[in-house]
Amino acid sequence: MKETPASSGDFNDASGSAVRVSVPPLSAPHAESGDGVLTALRSSHHGLSRLEAATRLEQYGRNALPRAKPPGIVRVFLHQFISPLIYVLVAAALFSLAIQEWSDAGFIGAVLLVNAIIGTIQEYSAQRAAGALQQLVTSNSRVLREGDTREINAEELVPGDIVLVESGERIPADLRLLDCHDLKVDESLLTGESVAVMKDSDKILTADNALGDRINMAFAGTLVNRGRGLGVVVGTALDTELGRIAEAVLYKKAAKAPLLVRMEKFTQWVAILVGVAALLMAGVMLMRGMPLGEIFLFAVALAVSAIPEGLPVALTVALAIGMRRMARRNVIVRRLVAVEALGSCTFIATDKTGTLTVNQLTARRIAFPGREAWEVTGESAEPEGAIITSRGTPSPEEETLLQPLCRAAVLANEGFLGHRDHGWAHHGDAVDVALLVMAHKAGIIKAETANAFPEIASIPFESERLFSAGLNEVNGAQYAFVKGALERLLPMCSTMSAPGQAVKLDSSLLEEQALSMASKGYRIIALAAGEIALGPQEVFSEEHLKELTLIGLVGMIDPLRAEAKTAVMECRKAGVEVAMITGDHPATSLAIAGELELANSPEQVVTGPELRQASDNAAMDRLTRHARVFARVEPQQKLDIVQSLQRNGHFVAVSGDGANDAPAMHVAQVGVAMGKSGTDVARETADLILTDDNFASIVAGIEEGRIAYANVRKVIFLLISTGAAELVLFTLALLTGLPLPLLAVQLLWLNLVTNGIQDVALAFEPAEGDELRHPPRPPREPIFNRLMIERVVLSALVMGSVAFFLFQWLLNSGYTVDEARNGTLLLMVLFENVHVFNCRSETRSVFRLNPLRNPLLLFGTAAAQLVHIGAMYTPWISDVLRIQPVSMRYWLDLLGLALTVLVVMEFHKAFRRRFEV
Repeated sequence: MKETPASSGDFNDASGSAVRVSVPPLSAPHAESGDGVLTALRSSHHGLSRLEAATRLEQYGRNALPRAKPPGIVRVFLHQFISPLIYVLVAAALFSLAIQEWSDAGFIGAVLLVNAIIGTIQEYSAQRAAGALQQLVTSNSRVLREGDTREINAEELVPGDIVLVESGERIPADLRLLDCHDLKVDESLLTGESVAVMKDSDKILTADNALGDRINMAFAGTLVNRGRGLGVVVGTALDTELGRIAEAVLYKKAAKAPLLVRMEKFTQWVAILVGVAALLMAGVMLMRGMPLGEIFLFAVALAVSAIPEGLPVALTVALAIGMRRMARRNVIVRRLVAVEALGSCTFIATDKTGTLTVNQLTARRIAFPGREAWEVTGESAEPEGAIITSRGTPSPEEETLLQPLCRAAVLANEGFLGHRDHGWAHHGDAVDVALLVMAHKAGIIKAETANAFPEIASIPFESERLFSAGLNEVNGAQYAFVKGALERLLPMCSTMSAPGQAVKLDSSLLEEQALSMASKGYRIIALAAGEIALGPQEVFSEEHLKELTLIGLVGMIDPLRAEAKTAVMECRKAGVEVAMITGDHPATSLAIAGELELANSPEQVVTGPELRQASDNAAMDRLTRHARVFARVEPQQKLDIVQSLQRNGHFVAVSGDGANDAPAMHVAQVGVAMGKSGTDVARETADLILTDDNFASIVAGIEEGRIAYANVRKVIFLLISTGAAELVLFTLALLTGLPLPLLAVQLLWLNLVTNGIQDVALAFEPAEGDELRHPPRPPREPIFNRLMIERVVLSALVMGSVAFFLFQWLLNSGYTVDEARNGTLLLMVLFENVHVFNCRSETRSVFRLNPLRNPLLLFGTAAAQLVHIGAMYTPWISDVLRIQPVSMRYWLDLLGLALTVLVVMEFHKAFRRRFEV
């Protein structure tokens, strides 16, 4: 394991001192006996001495996860200037200063400052992922030191310490259990499994045992549901399973969002184009003997014309609008560029527990001996739903089977379900709660049943027994009610239930029914009852459980969310593949995937051990290429799966709610966390948070992401095409020996003020309606694809050529250079006013788009024209821009010329539709 560089100062423990990460003394403590682990750690059942503990604390460091040091606001602000596009703008500003064009330099400087301020406000936030992980470690622990029990700060635990844990506590470090009594631990934070794990300290496992199967271990951050235990510390801080998650989040480089990747390539392309064009034209001008100052002036004008100065601000505004729209659809965006990322993703790797399922073990099937299974509806810990047969509501005869089953379910039960504070509350083992909910749906309530049939004695559930039992008084007689594993209850029974009266037990029949349910992913609980004879001085025990009647079987599962199947289907219709990643058993995972129609055969399931056996990246990529279910997966393997999918050419989104999902979220193009049920770790690592914990909101996020990306493309097209038109105008002027058609300050006015108003309004463009009816853009497709290039070239040639011929005609007609520039600038403003409506859709006709759907664009277009006309009449602005008022007839003539770009682009769209180019 990589060692943390303590000298860097980037990561500190809670005390502020550097964390020193040490290699764990044991690589696989679950594969050693308890005494063997104690020997290897030079410890004993009496614990460490105080001196030895202090020495080890100095050696291993404190049991505290590192915190990421958030960047300061100055660093965030300076980061906004790291972009090739910004570099070119800075160069243009320096050129302007060098030739004392103060107004040009001021304009460019204002653009850079506004963009940096907006970006800083949006991005400045502390990275608290490791801090959230740290809160999962308990603050105090009970340990044995020199044979005495002491309570110490959990951060002072060291390998070799003997730790005592009990119900309700979080495990403070990774422990090899030495002794446990009915110890059950909720490990969903690490494994994603919704069912708590029963621990067994006596088991010795194989070294390659999956994390979720290490029943002789207890892991840092997990919660003790029931029982008590004693274990030796085998890992602290970053040497715990939880610590490895923290390391993955802190030290792994996060994947770049799709938009960032595309924008980086785009800005590099623009920078190269501007540089080459400036050098070529400067060379031509030098060959013609033009003054050096004039060449510099032309280079500034060329840079200003070619560079979309308004793009950084417009891009930020477009993404901020998408952020607000997504918030209205229950998707909170934590990173601005993630607005578009979900829409660009080609693959969603989703956690099962708590994301696709409700994270609540629920009784879904009831099977009586020899009869078809009944269905239990409802999906939560609230008793909403019903118990139905294939024909509907159970008949009176069938009720004679159901009532005894539900009575046994509540009387052999240690859980609680009831109304509290205007809502339902529950506590206890997940199986017990699920049975209470099921019985409530049949009208059997524990409190009422317990009052009617008072409890005499009970046998609590223990892992060694695999059953629990209650002894109750029923009409003056003593009846035992038992629940547990079928294989434990069958020897206790001689009969099985049937309408009217019990019949002789058929063990093979019941085992076949149980196997059928188990193959579909259900956890099977058997229920039995019968009258027993217990003497006055006898203690109720397993020996009394004989000649009982096996009532039936209950199939439990963590059920799908109601909307999950539809949402998955919508993703696939939108061309986005979905795979499920879970720590659950392959059979359970495949059953859930079958319901979702994600997978229908074992060949589509890949397990954690299979991933471990992959010899290299190529072998891993072959496994992940066609798999749609990943079962028995450990946290680090989720990370490996995501990276493999990325190597297979996918832009990956990862959704989940547990700490075990954090590393994968961190390296994915976009991480999506559940807002209600998600852990702090998941929420702080994610780019997007679903406030309603609804997987279906991901579909809404995909749609809004695609709308945001489409609007970004529309804004880019508007800015680049008008900039390219200016480049065409300047090129033609240079080739024909004409003066500069526009001054640098006029270009800045054109690009930043008049066009700047419109591009912001264009960012508010609503959905076109077909966003989810086409696949995502290929991950390697640039922003400038074939369609964009065609449209930019065509529109730029039209606008640039028409503007050049106007400028040439005005000069030839006797107008001064300033007057010709005045007319050319006004024409370019009108071109922008018309062209912005071409930008509303890449394929649809302007005349098929209702202009009232984006009233801000109508207002922005009118405002851009009015601002320019107002500048003509405002002395100090008109002096800086060197413009003057024109007649209405002159303005209408220029408007007619500007409409040429609309006509040409409509013909282009019609041509592509006609020939399906």
